[in-house]
Amino acid sequence: MKIPAGFDYEKRLWDQGIRLVVGIDEVGRGAWAGPVVAAAVIFPPFSEFSFEIFESKLLPPKSREKLSKKLEKVAKIGIGEVDVPTINKIGIGKASQKAFRKAVMQVEGACDYYLIDAFYIKYWSKQNQLPIKHGDRLCASIAAASIVAKVYRDRLMKKLAGKYPQYGFEKHKGYGTMLHRQSIGKFKLSDIHRRSFNLEPYLNG
Repeated sequence: MKIPAGFDYEKRLWDQGIRLVVGIDEVGRGAWAGPVVAAAVIFPPFSEFSFEIFESKLLPPKSREKLSKKLEKVAKIGIGEVDVPTINKIGIGKASQKAFRKAVMQVEGACDYYLIDAFYIKYWSKQNQLPIKHGDRLCASIAAASIVAKVYRDRLMKKLAGKYPQYGFEKHKGYGTMLHRQSIGKFKLSDIHRRSFNLEPYLNG
């Protein structure tokens, strides 16, 4: 049984007078190809909706897309995308952090408090941050961010599949599936593969 993410974390902050609470999550951290994408979502204080919010991994693609459209109508949203050359240069950890910060900066207006799935945002004060383990399951704002980021990145990977049709990006979105491994063995690495991930062992199939 799927359990929707709740607003418990947000409500505690709203009750303290903290209004602009942003939920943040990223997608694509473990992929072998394509960018890493983060989303930041701010709901109006004491939000109540007719629909439920689940972490992205619990929903099929069409349900994620429908929910993402609903979220766009009721929340402020920011997207942070970090490309493959940057990932290769600074590493996926720093690139994910960069995506967090970019997403927050794309949200209209200032933010009072940050709820993040598992991580602090580096270089920013920890006093108004709360990393939540399994936050995308428990916290509605983070779950919403996971959905928005997933839908955005999946669309990017489908577009990249048109440019690099031999890799099947529309199916695996750049993750290390058997199909992707076989494609790398046959066609080698493209310029959107993360060479910093040491993919050379798969070049010979």
